[in-house]
Amino acid sequence: MKRLVTVALAALLTLATARVPAATAAAPSLSATQTEELVTSYVRLTADFYKKVDRQAALDGARTSMIDYLKKHKVPNAALPALHASDDDASNADSLNREVGAAVTEYASRLDPVETLSGSTQITYAAIAGILGSVKDRYTVFLSPKEYAALNEGLDGTSFGGVGISYSIDDKTHFLHVENVILDGPSDKAGLQPEDMISAIDGKAVPQILEGTTTLEVWQKRITQVLRGEPGTRVRLTIVRSGKPLEPVTITRETIHQPSVSSKMLPGSIGYVDLAVFGATTASELSTALKRLDAQGAKAYVLDLRYNGGGYLNAAVDVASKFISSGPIVSVKSRAGTDTEYDAENTAIAPRPLAVLVNQYTASASEITAGAIQDSGVGTLVGTKTFGKGVVQTIFPMRDGSAVKITTARYFTPKGRDINAVGIEPEIKSELAKDQKIRPGDIAQDPQLVAALNFINGRIAQQTTPPAAPPVKSRY
Repeated sequence: MKRLVTVALAALLTLATARVPAATAAAPSLSATQTEELVTSYVRLTADFYKKVDRQAALDGARTSMIDYLKKHKVPNAALPALHASDDDASNADSLNREVGAAVTEYASRLDPVETLSGSTQITYAAIAGILGSVKDRYTVFLSPKEYAALNEGLDGTSFGGVGISYSIDDKTHFLHVENVILDGPSDKAGLQPEDMISAIDGKAVPQILEGTTTLEVWQKRITQVLRGEPGTRVRLTIVRSGKPLEPVTITRETIHQPSVSSKMLPGSIGYVDLAVFGATTASELSTALKRLDAQGAKAYVLDLRYNGGGYLNAAVDVASKFISSGPIVSVKSRAGTDTEYDAENTAIAPRPLAVLVNQYTASASEITAGAIQDSGVGTLVGTKTFGKGVVQTIFPMRDGSAVKITTARYFTPKGRDINAVGIEPEIKSELAKDQKIRPGDIAQDPQLVAALNFINGRIAQQTTPPAAPPVKSRY
């Protein structure tokens, strides 16, 4: 069961600015930045990880990780002295600094550059990864500059010059099948609609453009080359709607921000909204989508959180607040036992029947939203049990573009449920057959959506059915 377009899973994050600890004397072979990052990683882990940290394990983790890295990169007989932790974190940080400095002095020159990273940087990164890995938490990890940039891109999207649509290839005609039109984007302004077919681009038939392609990657590259371009340039599209060709339209490309929300109206005036991730702009995108659907006369909504691996904590609160008018959304508990409750933000739309689609890939921020909607009773969950990620990570950016991501708290639903490693059970179970391919949002190829619509239509019918007339009383 896969989406047509892969969406990178994103952890539940709260972004924080790193607080640099008191300066520690740099080892002669380490730069000031490397020393700062090494010490900051250790201090952040021991102070902020949501469970008590074994200091000795953290030191051992750094040493073992460096040795393993050197061996993996063909540095024979790599060895470093054992470290001994104390109750003084400043002393432990100094020990780490000296150990990593010694490793760099001895072995850095034997390492080949990796993605432009020097030998000393590689060894420092290996030590930091080992420190974080010592707590055996899958979400507490070191992120290289490349990995951190990719995570930010996954959450916040990229920008490019284009026409503002998502699409797939129609199996029968080999035309472009328009899946979604970005609201207020150039294609939306030109009148394109979801389910339109693009038969030609700048006068050249799409099947001809795709001729000879054998892989998904190749045809995507070819279509991208002709649809994208510098903002302000134009492209001419030939459209087929409901089987009938329309007059070609000329679209002026604009700067497109990769959206995290897509929407359309389904039969029966039911608004469908799909969230790919909980990014920085998701709440505002959702507001725009709901406003458009409301203007089109939406009687109810389906919120699709399947395959959504999460994102920012604040985005989850903002999204849930669109459907929950008041009361708690989520509570977060730190290692120190401090509880922070996040309440609805008084931005909710008018109440309407709501179904929320979930599955085993619904995780983290998605589960915060799903759990809040379920606990508040404003909507009904449809699908399969969610992933079960009930912990919060904080990202601490580093000076060189890298970052450490540390699990700093647990979260609980409004009714106090801890869903970590448990997940959330939907009220309406709807399973998919093994390896069944679906097209999210397409009634003909999405049986879980059909189950949600059946529920929604039942709710609408209940609201519109007039009350039964009172029995006629006979008089004698």
